[in-house]
Amino acid sequence: MATPSSEAAAPPPAITQNPDIRYLGRLLGDVIRAYGGEHLYKQTEYIRSASVDRARGVQGADLTDTGLDALSLDDTLNFTRGFMLFSMLANLAEDRQGVAAEPGADVESAVARLEAHGVGRAAILDLLAHSLIVPVLTAHPTEVRRKSMIDHKNRIADLMHLKDLGRTETADGEKLEEAIFRQIALLWQTRPLRREKLFVADEIENVLAYFRDSFLPVLPALYARWERVLGARPHSFLRVGSWIGGDRDGNPFVQAPQLEHALKRGAAAAIAYYLDGVHALGAELSLSTELAHVPQAVLDLADASGDASPSRKDEPYRRALSGIYARLTATCVALTGGQPARPSGLKGDPYASPADLRHDLVIVAQGLASEGDRALATGGALGRLIRAVETFGFHLATLDMRQNSAVHERVVAELLKVAGVEADYLALDEYARIALLRRELANNRPLGSRFSDYSEETATELAIVQAAAQAHRIYGPQCITHYIISMAQSVSDLLEVNILLKEAGLWRAAENGDPPRAAIMAIPLFETIGDLEAAPKIMSAYFGLPEIAGVVKARGHQEVMIGYSDSNKDGGYITSTWSLYKASQALEPVFADAGAAMQLFHGRGGAVGRGGGSAFAAIQAQPRGSVQGRIRITEQGEVIAAKFGTRDVAMTNLEAMTSATLLASLEPEGISERDATRFAGAMDELSKSAFAAYRALVYGTDGFKEFFRQLTPIQEIAGLKIGSRPASRKQSTAIEDLRAIPWVFSWAQARVMLPGWYGVGHAMAAFEDKGLLADMAQHWSFLKSALANMEMVLAKSDLGIAARYLPLVEDQDRAESIFGRIREGWQITHDGLLAATGQSRLLEKSPSLDSSIRLRLPYIEPLNLLQVELLKRHRAGEDDPRIKEGIELSINAIATALRNSG
Repeated sequence: MATPSSEAAAPPPAITQNPDIRYLGRLLGDVIRAYGGEHLYKQTEYIRSASVDRARGVQGADLTDTGLDALSLDDTLNFTRGFMLFSMLANLAEDRQGVAAEPGADVESAVARLEAHGVGRAAILDLLAHSLIVPVLTAHPTEVRRKSMIDHKNRIADLMHLKDLGRTETADGEKLEEAIFRQIALLWQTRPLRREKLFVADEIENVLAYFRDSFLPVLPALYARWERVLGARPHSFLRVGSWIGGDRDGNPFVQAPQLEHALKRGAAAAIAYYLDGVHALGAELSLSTELAHVPQAVLDLADASGDASPSRKDEPYRRALSGIYARLTATCVALTGGQPARPSGLKGDPYASPADLRHDLVIVAQGLASEGDRALATGGALGRLIRAVETFGFHLATLDMRQNSAVHERVVAELLKVAGVEADYLALDEYARIALLRRELANNRPLGSRFSDYSEETATELAIVQAAAQAHRIYGPQCITHYIISMAQSVSDLLEVNILLKEAGLWRAAENGDPPRAAIMAIPLFETIGDLEAAPKIMSAYFGLPEIAGVVKARGHQEVMIGYSDSNKDGGYITSTWSLYKASQALEPVFADAGAAMQLFHGRGGAVGRGGGSAFAAIQAQPRGSVQGRIRITEQGEVIAAKFGTRDVAMTNLEAMTSATLLASLEPEGISERDATRFAGAMDELSKSAFAAYRALVYGTDGFKEFFRQLTPIQEIAGLKIGSRPASRKQSTAIEDLRAIPWVFSWAQARVMLPGWYGVGHAMAAFEDKGLLADMAQHWSFLKSALANMEMVLAKSDLGIAARYLPLVEDQDRAESIFGRIREGWQITHDGLLAATGQSRLLEKSPSLDSSIRLRLPYIEPLNLLQVELLKRHRAGEDDPRIKEGIELSINAIATALRNSG
């Protein structure tokens, strides 16, 4: 039940339900009746209708029995599964209807908007010539659903697309509604929970499905669309990255074999896609020399193919493609060690690089364009295949390496000690460390020796960089280009990574007049509030080193990663958001002075407390000068399926990311310089107040740690088998050591969602100039975006339901005291937001989102109430396995309904 507020003065409009939700909900009800029985169906329907009546404020509904007490444990499991499936189908319906799509979030609209500001297409193309836009997929464990569940959901989406087209049957002759019913029935009978913990290899296979099904076909199609919009062919500025198999921070299960496996599987997927494309082109391009002019280059390629089939003697394009196919087959064997599904009967040498494959495809394309009106030129399947080769190469996605700075520090210390260079590196101060590391980087002599014995940690890290060097030799230098340093706090943290890269020949000192070279870029990740404040000084000192300046100048750009999750856990929502903005702004002149393009890597999670929310709005809200056409953004957990689960949704989200980058790079600032100065001063004051309130609650309140761990299902979330790495960085119960994902996820489950709003209300209430605050909230893109995300969180939170979790806390007096502060904080945040944005209720100006959230709330409340009862029984020592399963199912169901909860 919603917390009482001024919202009652402006009742929300009736929900206009998506017709797809009604249709799929009806079929789900039929499935439950058919497979769960009439009794379960009636129970579910009673609980649903009673909850809907309470949510809509129907008179007397609060006195109606919820129906939950009548559920047996078996009924509870089935009921929870049913509500989870409804939320999954509702998500699908909303995605199909474009609820997540934002007005103007496409390249065509962005170009028109820029042209209205006097920015012509020549300027846009010039920007794109040196742009890089990369969504980077990570294995951060917030996806609670099994891949099998997501696959069935996507099949339903495909069938619903046929329904849109007016079809009544599938291509196989099955009645369409029966096919949809069958997929929902399969969902009903598919186990939603993983029984075994995921291994890194599982995470690699899961993400490969998105590359195969979405990114490989979608990116070439987008580029074809953008060529038409721009009137020219831009280079492949939009690419895809991955952390899966390279992210070792806190995950001991990622080692050299996992990195090698990730790259090998990526290569296999890319080459399989190219083979399918070449095979399809061979079937299509039946041009005969008797009827078409064929350039000599195509004839030469055909003659070199080894295809001597008499039936294709007059078909040079087919013979040329047979040769390309044979060479691709050999490339597959060389890079992956395995034959493709459809091997070639011809012999061919492996391609040395993707550029060589592209060269052959371009010969075919130029031949097709050599006569007629170029109707057979590169705009079709061949053009898309050439674009795919340019974009994905033989590596599919650039794999980032990541490790914690403390690990690098220990490994370098051991290398120096064993080599007899420095007995106690860890005892040196920063200046001495920098001097020593620079001396080592000035020569190409490795510190390590195969005749020396090292600790397991050092041996593992050395094996990783050696594997990266070998990957460069096999797949090309684009396969690994970034090395992220978690908890980077000094210049020596960056130099230590370069020392490790030198051990594998990936850093080369200056020699024979050539400057130093780094095949992989060392990238600091600034995560805490203090680290973000120190970032400009650290980067300025790093650029000031002559050898680093040489490397950066040769590369032309340098990346810095900024972390949303830990900065939020450290300082609260608005302080984190503002610190990230200020760090981005302060870094820009540092990079300009160094003559390097700045590339920011935004470490965003799915939940608002971890940087989630609209990427379209967030990118546009970046400070002017900080984007410059170059941006990378992490995509994590449940967000990957939500944003890239189907081709249509993937196209929508990739368009939004690209168009926002264009606007952030080229559109004039929307506020005056005077207002920018005023607003920044006000934000400093707001941030300081919010920080103090947040820190006082989370880190300054006795017993808060115990309150959090007992109120929320954090212990139970830690046991979910949703990722390969542990929930905490250390064997500790301290909030400082807890990873940001379970921190945010747990608060969401209990419907408090504290990381997404606490402290903001205190700051707004204390800020005296309410007129200035309203001006900022309504006209400054930075604060508009931040408050819009917070507003969504407030709408999804429910302190009335959260209060039902209070009996789980052992110290009830302390629980009431802390929860009272949280409740008060929610109310003043709610009231402050409405006053600043000029609304009478939450989401008044966002009707689609408002309707979406209010539709779901009646389906979440019973899940929360069941979760509380199951947690009580579990923590009281009841060992019925159905109780634990019910808790995990409820976590799954609530996360599915809330969508961006981790």
